[in-house]
Amino acid sequence: MDGLKHFKAQAIIFDKDGTLIDFDAMWGGWVVYLAEQLKTVSGLNVREPLCLAMGYDDENKKVLAHGKMAASPMSELYRLTVEVMQSIGLSSTNAERVVEEGWCIPDPVILAKQFTDTWTLFSTLHRQNIKIGIATSDDRAPTQAMIEAFDIEEFITTMVCADDGIPSKPSPDMALTICQRMKIDPSKVMVVGDTTADLKMGRAAGAGLVVGVLSGVSSAKDLIPFADVLIESVDELHVYVEVLADHEATQKRNGLNPDFAF
Repeated sequence: MDGLKHFKAQAIIFDKDGTLIDFDAMWGGWVVYLAEQLKTVSGLNVREPLCLAMGYDDENKKVLAHGKMAASPMSELYRLTVEVMQSIGLSSTNAERVVEEGWCIPDPVILAKQFTDTWTLFSTLHRQNIKIGIATSDDRAPTQAMIEAFDIEEFITTMVCADDGIPSKPSPDMALTICQRMKIDPSKVMVVGDTTADLKMGRAAGAGLVVGVLSGVSSAKDLIPFADVLIESVDELHVYVEVLADHEATQKRNGLNPDFAF
């Protein structure tokens, strides 16, 4: 937390799954359910090869940090599923048909388990004139549904999603696009995420502070090489905002410019 206290962000870019909401709660059972749907359509038992390809530890019910599911856009997971169906004996045409009929996505509202009171955190950041962006490997429709369910849309300046046609993480493009839309230099921006792809994006974009959260799929060992600061979850950012507010109030009482004094 000490590393956070010395950086006054003009904006914060958040990842979604694993950062704002519980990754395993959202995605953990999805690949197993998808395998059952595909079996219903095709008659083939695809659970083991699909879990292996996606990067899901079926025995321990855990999404693997370096697996495809941890950071890949839905379009890539769809194509991967087609490839898995082909690998177990279906023709290209039949694999496409089976996946089209059996494909499903997790419910973006029912399965969204927050790591903190997101409305309170975002509203407090908003009052401190800190802009909020979201950069996610999920598609726009489920991301928008989650935002509306949490009633936080009014606090979010902009977001970039996997199906927006912008190169995905770890490319810097998502973060740079958000910074351009906000008209804020990346050096004034904090990037918060739970995967190495999130943090590599922040680094490549020139973010002023790259924060890894341990609430998602990655371990501290995974994130340390790319993070300026590690925190347990975004819940710790409430303290960060309180520190900023107290600092600003103190500087104003002393007749100083809070931004300059910081």
